Amino acid sequence: MAAYRRPESLAEALALLAEAPAPPLLLAGGTDLYPARAAAEAWGRMESRPVLDLSAIRETAGMSDAGSHTRIGARVTWAALREAPLPSWFDALRSAAARVGGAQVQNRATLVGNLCNASPAADGVPPLLALDAAIELASRRGTRRLPLGEFLAGNRRTALAPDEIATAVLVPHAAPGARAGFEKLGARSYLVISIVMAAAVIELAEGRIARARISVGACSPVALRLAGLETELRGMTVAEAPAVLRADHLAALSPIDDVRATASYRRQAAQVLLRRLLTRLAAPAIREAA
Repeated sequence: MAAYRRPESLAEALALLAEAPAPPLLLAGGTDLYPARAAAEAWGRMESRPVLDLSAIRETAGMSDAGSHTRIGARVTWAALREAPLPSWFDALRSAAARVGGAQVQNRATLVGNLCNASPAADGVPPLLALDAAIELASRRGTRRLPLGEFLAGNRRTALAPDEIATAVLVPHAAPGARAGFEKLGARSYLVISIVMAAAVIELAEGRIARARISVGACSPVALRLAGLETELRGMTVAEAPAVLRADHLAALSPIDDVRATASYRRQAAQVLLRRLLTRLAAPAIREAA
C-alpha cells in the first residue's frame, strides 16, 4: 500500500486495509485527522502510517429509508444532515449538525468520522444515543451492527477492529410526532468544543410520555443515557417533565476538571441544560393547553 490511497468501492477499501503492512490512518472528512496530525508533527511526533481515504466509496454515500430505520452513510456530512428533510425525531441531531464548528467544517466533516474519533465532547453522540442508533461495521469477514453505546469504548477508543471500516449509522424509526431537542454549552455559541451537551427524544401516546430517551455528553469518558430519569418520566405529561429532574438523576456522570470547566460546574450545568431542554420540548403542549 502506498502512502495515500483513495478507493472508490468498499471491496477495494477492505482489500487495501487487509493487505496494508501497518494499520493505516482512515480518512473521511479530515477535520479531526489533519489538525491532530499537524499538532503531533509540530512537537516532533512524525506520523509514518499510510492514509486510506474513504471519501470516494460509493456504498457509503447518502441517506435512505430502509423501512424500519434510516441509514446514514459514512460519507454524509454535517451540512447534509443539517439541511435534510428528516422526521421530527431527528431534530436533536440536526440541531447538533448546525453547531459543529463553522460552515466550512460542516461541509467537510462527517457524522461517522465524529463517532470514530470518539471524543467525550463529540457533538453527534448524545443525539444518536437518544435515537437508539447503531453503527454498521464492514470487513472481509462480513458486516456487523453494534449499538452506539457498545461501539464507543472510552475516550478516543472504539470497538472498531483493525480490519473494519465504519460504513453507516442506523437510526430506528420513532413514533410519528416524536419530539427531540439538543442543548450545547460552550465558551461561545459557535466554533467551540462543548463543555456540556444534552439531547432528548420523547414519544407521546394520548398526551403522555410513552418513552423518553435522554443523554448527556462531555461529562463522562463516553456520553451517557439517563435511565432513571427516562423511567420516571414515563406516563407523565411533557409539561410535568422539567419539574421531575433532580440531581440524583445525574449520579452516573463522571465529569472532570479541565481547561474548559470544573467537574462541579459541568454537573450543575448539565442539570440546567436538561431542565431547559425538557421545558423547550414541553412548550408545544403548554401552548396547546392554553
